[in-house]
Amino acid sequence: MIKNIIFDWSGVIKDAVDDHVWVVNKMFENLGGQRIELEEMRQNWEQPYMKFWNKYYPNMTLDQEQKIYYQAIFDNNCPLAKVYPGIVELIKKFKLNGIEMTVLSSDPPETLLQEIKKFELTGIFRDVFCKVHDKAEEIHNLISKNKFKPKETVFIGDTNHEIEVGKIAGIKTVAVTWGFYPEDRLKLLNPDYLVRNLKELENVILSK
Repeated sequence: MIKNIIFDWSGVIKDAVDDHVWVVNKMFENLGGQRIELEEMRQNWEQPYMKFWNKYYPNMTLDQEQKIYYQAIFDNNCPLAKVYPGIVELIKKFKLNGIEMTVLSSDPPETLLQEIKKFELTGIFRDVFCKVHDKAEEIHNLISKNKFKPKETVFIGDTNHEIEVGKIAGIKTVAVTWGFYPEDRLKLLNPDYLVRNLKELENVILSK
């Protein structure tokens, strides 16, 4: 039975893919690089996210990436955050069913914590881990801190990283197809569950 959920944020709860293409291209612009299209980003995106950036800039450091990233997300033209349609209602349904929920995200607190308020999810999550570059380094801390039993816990994500990290932690993994990775890439990672819509996600969480 699933009693605990660890959510990724962008690409799962936050409808971020199109907006992130804008951010990535703003960063490329600031670096003097060429724009990329949505499909190229979805095929090349990888986490921890420095794996993506080092494909284009092999010598880029995390500190350099963060400086350019912050410039992009706080640009006046950066698209406003939006929530994936219907997921707030589903999350609140999980809460009513006694599911404990947390967030483990690479997003910075400056944006993520404000988005929790904007999406009307204040008080829903018992813990929020922000600005985590490598989630493998923090997932054990999150599980231990919240006293989650691995067999009762799932990690819901949209990229290689959540699936790989979930397996390392010995918990079930749920991959959603509306995020950064297209379905064909997710299938190759063999998540425990692959869900294409919110109804399928609800069935996975509430029927187990």
